[in-house]
Amino acid sequence: MRAVQVQEYGGPEVLRTVETEVPEPGPGQVSVDVAYTGVNFADLKARGEGYRVPSLPFVPGLEVSGQVRALGEGVSDVEVGQEVAALTNGGAYADVVVADATTVFPLPSGVDLRTAATLPTVLPTAYALVHAVGRLQPGETVLVQGAAGGVGTAVGQLAKAAGASGVFGVVSGAAKAKYALDHGYDDVFVAPSTNSTASTNSTNSTASTVSAGFVDEVRAATGGRGVDLALDPVGGETFRASLASLAVFGRLVSFGNASSAEPWRVGQPELYPTGLSVSGFSILTLAQTAPGALRALTEKAFAAVAEGVVSLPVTAEFPLEEAAEAHRLMGGRTSTGKLLLRVA
Repeated sequence: MRAVQVQEYGGPEVLRTVETEVPEPGPGQVSVDVAYTGVNFADLKARGEGYRVPSLPFVPGLEVSGQVRALGEGVSDVEVGQEVAALTNGGAYADVVVADATTVFPLPSGVDLRTAATLPTVLPTAYALVHAVGRLQPGETVLVQGAAGGVGTAVGQLAKAAGASGVFGVVSGAAKAKYALDHGYDDVFVAPSTNSTASTNSTNSTASTVSAGFVDEVRAATGGRGVDLALDPVGGETFRASLASLAVFGRLVSFGNASSAEPWRVGQPELYPTGLSVSGFSILTLAQTAPGALRALTEKAFAAVAEGVVSLPVTAEFPLEEAAEAHRLMGGRTSTGKLLLRVA
């Protein structure tokens, strides 16, 4: 079978299509004939700096849609030939991938394979940020970094459906601002991106992150109050600015570190004066530590798609062999919505 493999860390050019053995599912696992694979920023960090990579060589990719190929021992929730979406622990840039049965989900009625490939990471993450972790209440306001990306696109719609009185986004350019305004946002602030080296272990790899010059605009848009909930996948300076954008009793959820900055730390000096709280979320970690909770979360998120509450546009699609081009587009920070690899 074909697989896109990384044999050394570096830029998009290190992604190479190779022929390899078809993986077989072990106990509690399912193999899937892949139709589409989602491209995520975590894939770029894995390729460039080894994020969540156990060893080289490796095949990136965290989410797929396709048909069940084979069942491992003890699996009875899905059937061979059934159309599914799956969250994987890597290996999804390939014709066949193996996933734990707990992260393989039958497609909701009316959802096709192309749409399904956009769902496994982005939609449960967005749903958790708005509901399970962020606990957004009707009448509250929310600030979202990366409002034009996959998670940001879904969060804008989910927050509006949850009754938010103000949904504010931060993006790196005017074209992205227009896109975000079309997907649930009431106001979008343009903070130009700045490039910083992603890791001393990466080659030709930079993390382009949105500068943190949005606090004054957030305060002005909320009458000086700030927002009730801020969602940050960037870290570093942007994390600090998001914290500074909160209202009294505000909540900040960190769900990534695109800047590759030092891990954030907050304590009494930042939190006590206005009763702030900070929490974190990682869907990949949740899949390992609480798969039952992840499954319940995902079922709710998929239902929101089936009911038309939220949609995630596919804005670019590449053949599997052109995975490097997908990485170049996403790494250039000009893409919006969701990027896919077409496999089958």
